[in-house]
Amino acid sequence: MDDPSGQISHETVFEDHITATAATTTMYAKLRDEVLITGNFSGLGAQMGLYSDELDYYGAPGQPIATFYNHQILASNVLVLRTWNSAYNLVYMANTNIEGLEASQALSQDLKNQLLGEALFIRALTHFYLVNLYGEIPYIKTTDYDKNRLVSKVPEHLVYEYIIADLLEAKNRIGENYMSSERIRANKYVVSALLARVYVYTSQWENAENESSSLINNTSLYNLEIDLENVFLKTSPAAILQLKTKVTNQSTTEANSFVFTSGPPPSVALNPNYVNSMEANDLRRLHWVGKVTNNSNTWYFSNKYRQGTNLQYSTIFRLAEQYLIRAEARTRLNDISGAQNDINSIRQRAGLSQTEAHTRDELLQAILKERQSELFAEHGHRWFDIRRFGMANDILTPIKTSWQTTDIFLPIPETELLMNSNLNPQNPGY
Repeated sequence: MDDPSGQISHETVFEDHITATAATTTMYAKLRDEVLITGNFSGLGAQMGLYSDELDYYGAPGQPIATFYNHQILASNVLVLRTWNSAYNLVYMANTNIEGLEASQALSQDLKNQLLGEALFIRALTHFYLVNLYGEIPYIKTTDYDKNRLVSKVPEHLVYEYIIADLLEAKNRIGENYMSSERIRANKYVVSALLARVYVYTSQWENAENESSSLINNTSLYNLEIDLENVFLKTSPAAILQLKTKVTNQSTTEANSFVFTSGPPPSVALNPNYVNSMEANDLRRLHWVGKVTNNSNTWYFSNKYRQGTNLQYSTIFRLAEQYLIRAEARTRLNDISGAQNDINSIRQRAGLSQTEAHTRDELLQAILKERQSELFAEHGHRWFDIRRFGMANDILTPIKTSWQTTDIFLPIPETELLMNSNLNPQNPGY
């Protein structure tokens, strides 16, 4: 791994509260601008939406992102490399902040704890996406180039242990309050939101239930937004963490990526079978799915984020996911009525009747279905869900002619393997 250029590295930055805080907010800007979560057409929402059954591709066939749709990705794919590099550049930035803050003698302990907690959260969040995209990866905890350039991969279970350790330390350091009236920086509950997700991904059901409950029960701060038109507003009480738009009074990246006004679509569109899998009277279909019809052709797009508005921010964590995490954890713990209640909270808001699921298996299928209808086109949720539920092969084999079971992970970028042989072996299938 190269030593990233243009990063904050001067120790003096962390001897002043203004510049130390600026170094922290820069991490969120980096998270917004790079391809890891939002990005643009190459962000996870588009990339992994195409990789799964969410999106269809209408752009030029020779574009690197087209290979995500047709499952013909090579280790030399520029987007595979860009995602990897963007993520580890963000990790480097977080580590720079951690080391600078730990060495600082000038900042108050309260401020150091807050900023350290935020940097640890960003480091954990970034590695969470990396391990879910690539499988075994290096977990980078230092800015030392000599240590990082020949770093080795670690097993997935160890990556998750490191993620959890970072998040638990962050939770101990960080405050409960947001740093401003907007929810654009991490607080203790943001950390709990990621912890809940990590715990459910690693089958730690009681911990997942506890963390998600800490958010759901904090009704003074968080509430399900009943009006679906308001869920993604920057003032939404359902928002847990959002990313501010790059330019004030500008639409979100998602609006510019997914929304189109005439057909055929310029790049990506929602798969019609995916749209039709939603219940006909589901209010999420009415409010969050846009439609364009030209002559006899109809195309669908994610309309969660709207063009021409400055009232929305990109929402990274929101309360509905926490209800579905808790429903899944409760199902695994055989709390059938508790799981039903959580599912019904989401269904009621969508204008639907109560769930008819009563057994453990029925509930798990109902939860996956609700996640499909609730979280589409958001940061790769659908792909991660069908992968962790062990359903990718069954779902994608009928619709992706080039799908292989080894596509469960992306390849390690070819250039990274050439620079560091310790990253071998390459992921299977590449």
